[in-house]
Amino acid sequence: MKSTSKSKTIFRCQECGLASPKWTGRCNGCNKWNTLAEEAQARPAAAGRPMLTDFSSAVSLLSEVSSASVSRFVTGNGEFDRMIGGGIVPGSLVLLGGAPGIGKSTLMLQIAAGAARERKVLYVSGEESQEQVKARADRLGIKANNLYLLSETNLETILAAVEKIKPELLVVDSIQTTYRGDLAGAPGTVGQVRECAAEFLRVAKSGRISVFLLGHVTKEGDLAGPRVLEHIVDTVLYFETERHLTYRILRAHKNRFGPTSEIGIFEMGPSGLEEVSNPSGIFMSEHKRGPGSVLTAAVEGSRPFLLEIQALVSRSYFGIPRRMVTGVDFNRALIIMAVLEKRLSLSLGNQDIFINVTGGAKLREPAADLAMAAAIAGAFGNFTGPTEGICIGEVGLGGEIRRVSHVLERLKEAERLGMAWALVPRGNLKASFRSDALEVVEVDSLSQAVRWLKDPMPAILGGQS
Repeated sequence: MKSTSKSKTIFRCQECGLASPKWTGRCNGCNKWNTLAEEAQARPAAAGRPMLTDFSSAVSLLSEVSSASVSRFVTGNGEFDRMIGGGIVPGSLVLLGGAPGIGKSTLMLQIAAGAARERKVLYVSGEESQEQVKARADRLGIKANNLYLLSETNLETILAAVEKIKPELLVVDSIQTTYRGDLAGAPGTVGQVRECAAEFLRVAKSGRISVFLLGHVTKEGDLAGPRVLEHIVDTVLYFETERHLTYRILRAHKNRFGPTSEIGIFEMGPSGLEEVSNPSGIFMSEHKRGPGSVLTAAVEGSRPFLLEIQALVSRSYFGIPRRMVTGVDFNRALIIMAVLEKRLSLSLGNQDIFINVTGGAKLREPAADLAMAAAIAGAFGNFTGPTEGICIGEVGLGGEIRRVSHVLERLKEAERLGMAWALVPRGNLKASFRSDALEVVEVDSLSQAVRWLKDPMPAILGGQS
């Protein structure tokens, strides 16, 4: 009798990578709906397949290990080098994610060209031909003698090119188009993405090659593919701004070799993504003082910059008033509205309220609470503060103004940009801040802050200049 071998299939979640013998509507691992896709199991011959590359080391005492080999090298793009910690670490694996068309390939081509001035760089494109990449480089004015191009999606061919050229920097655009021939499943599936990323990790660590992987994001803004991909890499970078906006914000969500609080701001221009050295200037370029418009000083990493929070309050003609928020946490905005209603007796229950942070920026720190509350109160009462100034402080549920960090850096940035006054929490200035141009007013509560904005009386509220 002839023995027939029947190919077996499993269903694997495209979000978390959980395998299931049968299809279910919801994944039991991540509880996401309609994420299970059918794929063939690995062939028996490939079950014990050897790794294409490997790296290992002998057991050593920590005191005997030299750290001189982790010295960074710069790319020539000051904004990018600063936000990742001062440059690229040799042997690191970096994942860059973002929406289609936001500028991932453009940025990485510029980074590759900058590094190619002194080092060998291999740029692998699985989505464009060499002629298309060259046309984009010509459009951006990029010229580099040590920049090699390869249009390929097969992992084995890419690794063979790496072994031949021996680059110091490898860019793979993108990880979702790369596949391993001895694995079942189409490119972009969980198994392919996981195995290819693990191979590139071994390439980076064994050959001390800095590897950049570009990845697509889903409609929800998460990186397409399994979450294990983010755990494999050393650094995860995300473009946060929508592609139709001029400015792009690059943030590090994970960084084993540097801070995660730094951001890089770029402007999309005819010559590609250009560095923005003065973010306060771009976010305030169209600011006009008026009711519902309040400035605040935000701090991202080591960089302070001013942002404008706008609020619009209008009477609602429906049974349930609308609450729409852009750039700040929605639940945080609801808390601020509740505090204004309870502690300041503002009748917001029949008002539509819209809040926006201009420039496409996103505020995550509570130091912007006071500015948000002042914007809502000003839009509701149709008043604004005297001249130009900023509001800094966290608002508690009792209406108190709580202290925030980096207040001195925020005030210095406000003074540099010509602000006339600043509302800050009382006692937040541990060191004396003296300025002839910036008047600092310390407040205890939200009611004090709103009263001062209506009728400035710094002497009564305990302000100092």
